[in-house]
Amino acid sequence: MVLIMFGFEPVRVEGYSMLPRLQNNERLFVDKAAFWFEPIRRGDVVVFHYPRDLRQNFIKRVIGMPGDTVVIWGGTVYVNGQKLVEGYVPQGFQDYSDYSSVKVPAGAFYVLGDHRNSSNDSRFWGCLPASDIFGRAVFAYWPVADLGLVH
Repeated sequence: MVLIMFGFEPVRVEGYSMLPRLQNNERLFVDKAAFWFEPIRRGDVVVFHYPRDLRQNFIKRVIGMPGDTVVIWGGTVYVNGQKLVEGYVPQGFQDYSDYSSVKVPAGAFYVLGDHRNSSNDSRFWGCLPASDIFGRAVFAYWPVADLGLVH
């Protein structure tokens, strides 16, 4: 019980926004204490309360850090004018649309799902307040075929 309250929490992935790494109904552990000891980093897969309905939990990848400028042209993400290399987004999962430049405010992050053409993320509802993030996805445990660290 103490481990769950202060350390790791099991969660179920709902939806397809993090394909191909995370599947619908996959089970994983979220490290709730991770950000007490180290900062959130670009590329982290975080679990958070959806800003438009705090009763819902979402899982996305951190793309933009506080102070960054993020723009998407033809589906390619640029952070501070530099193309972001995203090996976790296969070609068939890309969204080739353009999205306006966003300056990430202090205390917030720009997050995207890996399955870009099937994700409700910062492109549509803006930057994620850091206070809504409750952990980093760290380990998938079910189904057993997907057992392993979340990258």
